[in-house]
Amino acid sequence: MTHLRQIMLEELERRNYAPGTIRSYIRTVEHFAQHFRCSPDKLGLDHIRRYQAEMFRTWKLATNTVAQRLAALRFLYIQVLKRGWSAAETPYPKKVLHLPEMLSQQEVARLIDATETPLQRILVMTLYATGARRAEVAHLKVSDIDSQRMVVLIRGGKGRKDRDVMLSPALLEALRTYWHGLRHKPSEWLFPGNRWHTSTRPITTKVLWLACQQAAVRAGLEHKQIHPHTLRHCFATHLLEAGADLRTIQVLLGHCDLEETTIYLHLSKKHLSETPNPLDMLQLGTSGEALRSA
Repeated sequence: MTHLRQIMLEELERRNYAPGTIRSYIRTVEHFAQHFRCSPDKLGLDHIRRYQAEMFRTWKLATNTVAQRLAALRFLYIQVLKRGWSAAETPYPKKVLHLPEMLSQQEVARLIDATETPLQRILVMTLYATGARRAEVAHLKVSDIDSQRMVVLIRGGKGRKDRDVMLSPALLEALRTYWHGLRHKPSEWLFPGNRWHTSTRPITTKVLWLACQQAAVRAGLEHKQIHPHTLRHCFATHLLEAGADLRTIQVLLGHCDLEETTIYLHLSKKHLSETPNPLDMLQLGTSGEALRSA
């Protein structure tokens, strides 16, 4: 480990950055150095600009990925190297809003019923019933399922924040059925990381990804490009259509900004269909009358 890498790692940990963010930032700086075959402390503004251009032009990276990599370099130069950073010279790219893939409630039911194993079934159900991110589901503990209060505790979400979400009676029954079918009962992690449920580590997020992908193929929904976050979008949109307000959905999803949650207004067919089109409110004559008056 280089001295510069060690300092950056310590600075990130000192500020209590999430482990995933730390890994991403370290990888970005390593790639930046490898690209120019030079230590980052010997590279300057011109190299950052060229690197940013390469991310779009050559590597065709998504806007959010470019923004995240720039944030990593900004952290390096400001917090580690103690240099200035010009936002005017290295602007963050404009975000592009892409509406996420959505499933109807009937399609979610098909997806759950198409799962191949009891583990895959309970994972897909938990993703949809809690609206949690895949890493949050992977790191659920047995003690996080509170059947007395009928809530699920989501620990260490984005921004290192805990939150409660409602525990569906259907999910609780499914979890109990799954639990009774286990030969070895987990003591800590709800979903331990091996087939015998004896691992001291939880499952990886890849297990949840594969559960969704394989169920989508079996359900004939592979054209929808379904992944764990799809079920998070479905959770929020279906709640909105059932009458939940945006503020409640914001809290359940763990969004810091209500603006993040407003995307579900675009996804809700019920809200769109109930919003009158201004054309329908006009008092129009027939096309023939309009031509004669002209």
